[in-house]
Amino acid sequence: METRKLGKGGLEVSALGFGCMGMSWSYGPAKDKQEMISLLHAAVERGVTFFDTAEVYGPLQNEELVGEALAPYRGNVVIGTKFGWAPNPGDSDRWSALNSRPEHIRQVAEASLKRLRVEAIDLFYQHRVDLDVPIEDVAGAVKELIQQGKVKHFGLSEASAQTIRRAHAVQPVAALQSEYSLFWREPETTVIPTLEELGIGFVPFSPLGKGFLTGKMDAGTKFDSTDFRSTIPRFSEDNRKTNQALVDVIRSFAAARGVTPAQIALAWLLAKKPWIVPIPGTTKLERLQENLGGVEVALSPEDVNVLEDASSKVKLEGARYPKFHEQLVGR
Repeated sequence: METRKLGKGGLEVSALGFGCMGMSWSYGPAKDKQEMISLLHAAVERGVTFFDTAEVYGPLQNEELVGEALAPYRGNVVIGTKFGWAPNPGDSDRWSALNSRPEHIRQVAEASLKRLRVEAIDLFYQHRVDLDVPIEDVAGAVKELIQQGKVKHFGLSEASAQTIRRAHAVQPVAALQSEYSLFWREPETTVIPTLEELGIGFVPFSPLGKGFLTGKMDAGTKFDSTDFRSTIPRFSEDNRKTNQALVDVIRSFAAARGVTPAQIALAWLLAKKPWIVPIPGTTKLERLQENLGGVEVALSPEDVNVLEDASSKVKLEGARYPKFHEQLVGR
């Protein structure tokens, strides 16, 4: 698989990464551990070298899973993990309080190193911006960890352009991770110009619109009570019915090229910028193989324009997060 570089610090990863959260959390009950280990091995064997996890996923269980699964490939894969969203062990189904105090960042780093079974964290993201801690203090804490050899690269997640600039001035930011897809194009106006100016990579999560852009769900799809999509306004039954028009656009575009809607959604992101690395997640081998096929789909600038023109005419309904979570993004 082709590789791409995130930031100016030499962080090179596969053009398509792997989001591991759903193996343990948020998309229904945790999956069988051995099956997920086998799937992660299959991803590596197919050329994926970039894997994404976080302390809060599980909580803690996802880092442990990723650490165990990827231990045989240490040195040949890149693992990104996150701090700053302190897990509450007594309330594992909900996001808990933010905490990006420098002393806490140091504690999380030590614990993540053990769970991931590595000597240094490849990419350490602040999971959400903590307004109680100046971003300069956060960047400074990660800078110290980099100087100590415990972290290699610094990242941010769902941060605003202003916050990115302030952090980058203290410690160069290798990558921003935020939601970005044909289902959510807001980053094009809010952060992508800043990333391009500063030479920061972009790692879109939910590149398939939390599964919606695959065409595998419709208004009648039922979500498990542990599936956080059941709380998202954009995924209400009525809004899915309305938003299906976007999937229809992508499906038609894909059919004309003999590929799947998921492959078009990923190919579109890869065609946007050479420093964009999507991290679709899955728990099924057939979906992994389908996603990897998106790397082989080359869209011309004209293709991108046609797809964007058609999809822009669809009026999407529903917020992308519940209110409590909406307050934590773009800060």
